[in-house]
Amino acid sequence: MGFSSLLLQAGPTPKEDWTYLDNGKIRVGVNRSAGATLGWLSLSQVDFNYLNRFDLGRYVQQSWYGDRDDSDWNGKPWRWNPVQGGNWQYQPAKVTKFKASQNRLNSTSTPVHWANGKSLEEVTFRQTLELHDHVVAIEFEMTYHGEQSHAPRHQELPAIFLDHTLKHLHCVKKGESGFISFVPGWPNENVKVDRDWFVFLNDAGHGIGIWAPGTEALTCYRAQGGGAPHHKGACSYLAPIKTMAIKPGFIYRYRVFFTIGSIPEIKHRFHKIAAPIAKAPFRP
Repeated sequence: MGFSSLLLQAGPTPKEDWTYLDNGKIRVGVNRSAGATLGWLSLSQVDFNYLNRFDLGRYVQQSWYGDRDDSDWNGKPWRWNPVQGGNWQYQPAKVTKFKASQNRLNSTSTPVHWANGKSLEEVTFRQTLELHDHVVAIEFEMTYHGEQSHAPRHQELPAIFLDHTLKHLHCVKKGESGFISFVPGWPNENVKVDRDWFVFLNDAGHGIGIWAPGTEALTCYRAQGGGAPHHKGACSYLAPIKTMAIKPGFIYRYRVFFTIGSIPEIKHRFHKIAAPIAKAPFRP
């Protein structure tokens, strides 16, 4: 799951085209030259990005998995894999529609195949991002226009790559009575959860909260990076996961919420701000 082998793959830096929203409390940025993926998340007026965007496989973005298809990822046999940002050789995805207002971004894009870089015209990605006080709300949608039926796979909803300083993952594991904290290892580990919100904190107890309503499992890891310039590849990764089969006519829409702060701050904002937007109960 995830781009778990994607550690030391520095490459040419493509020209970037960023659009930012800032409501005075939180700041976000999407890269229009890479599928309008979310690649910047910070407090307003603070020059520290909580996300990792080492290459086009990082960011916060849609990534879906299908059957083996004779594609090759740097010598590794791969599968049908539409990715919102681009492929491992820096072939970017194309944005077909984009609109930005004061606190809202809408985009439509055509993803590329992670391994071979081909534009996957049989897939349409849509994304709506909104700022609500200290909360970022994102709605993702995947529409499949293809004719091939793919077997069920774990799907990332979405893939989330964070700064390496956010190393302590807090979640409620299945069967546990409360939050536990651990540092994910390498490679991926899958975790069944009893709560659908999670927090990645730094050593000072500050970080990012993620609420993905309805989530019952997640996958996560920590990548250590390497020598320069690969040290920037160090990151923390998490994705809410659900097993789904992509078949003709497949459409899937879901929401995810983000906020920055301590666990009490995160819990309060998800309850007071995000839950009414989601029209779903938030379980603290």
